[in-house]
Amino acid sequence: MDIKSITQLPELAFIRPRETAATAPAASAESHPFADVLKSSLDEVNKLQQKADAAAQSLATGDQTSVQDTMIAMEQADLSFRFMMQVRNKIVDAYQEIMRMHGNARRCKVVPAKSPADYGGP
Repeated sequence: MDIKSITQLPELAFIRPRETAATAPAASAESHPFADVLKSSLDEVNKLQQKADAAAQSLATGDQTSVQDTMIAMEQADLSFRFMMQVRNKIVDAYQEIMRMHGNARRCKVVPAKSPADYGGP
């Protein structure tokens, strides 16, 4: 059985392996790699949605006779959309957790450490 890397699947081509310091291009101060990956992923999901819409319209008008190709395009679009929704949910959860931690840190009162003399020591 031939096992392919997940990045070789055309449906998941927008997922790239993490770059190491040796292979990463020089990053500028204005570089936002997370935002770039997220935007390219959203663009890919949008392309799959448009492809599925075009396939469904083509099937409805009789231009395309392959129901299988239409269903495959629709399932790819659905799967990629659900995957991106899960990614969005994780991002929102992480943001809320950071805000919760930030709020707790602001509410916490910092108490200075006591000296041994406060405990009756020397």
